[in-house]
Amino acid sequence: MEERYLTFALGKGRLANTTLDLFEKLGITMTEMKDKSTRKLIFVNEELKLKFFLAKGPDVPTYVEYGAADIGVVGKDTIMEENRRVFEVLDLGFGKCRMCVCGPASAKELLQHHERIRVASKYPMIAKDYFYNKKHQTVDIIKLNGSVELGPIVGLSDVIVDIVETGSTLKENGLEVLEEICPLSARMIVNQVSMRMEYDRINKLIHDLKGVL
Repeated sequence: MEERYLTFALGKGRLANTTLDLFEKLGITMTEMKDKSTRKLIFVNEELKLKFFLAKGPDVPTYVEYGAADIGVVGKDTIMEENRRVFEVLDLGFGKCRMCVCGPASAKELLQHHERIRVASKYPMIAKDYFYNKKHQTVDIIKLNGSVELGPIVGLSDVIVDIVETGSTLKENGLEVLEEICPLSARMIVNQVSMRMEYDRINKLIHDLKGVL
């Protein structure tokens, strides 16, 4: 029986580039994908029977859950927010940052007393899970798509839940990290059926990646 293709969905941008560099260390090359001018959507490595495509971060877990991709590489924040039925198999260790509750120093007080506060975030599911299930605090969650730091500055929210890399944007805007929710980094996820059907191939890939990480 002819070997089927293993399909990878990679989150666009820095994440995909770092993943491709990592795969190159294993001898998995995809020169076409690095061509900035290409309009192609799917890239095939015939020799190794692999297919790759780029997707918006939040869509990667969806492609993997529904089996359109066997394997995905995406940030832990996206996995938590999308909450899809996939196996998270490997922490790739790059793209490190933290998911935090941030706001002006004066808002620290509001987080101690379980009073109802307003929380702005691009990650409403993560914010809800943290406040409702871990802190047991009732909050109003406001979803924003852009500069979340504006929330407390213009009085839309008391605090924000957002990704913090260096914290310099917060500092410049008079905000600080009030509580850390969890550490984040790029992770490899696998479709649940693919994990059974292609166990040997996927397991070898995980093992090889661990060797170069």
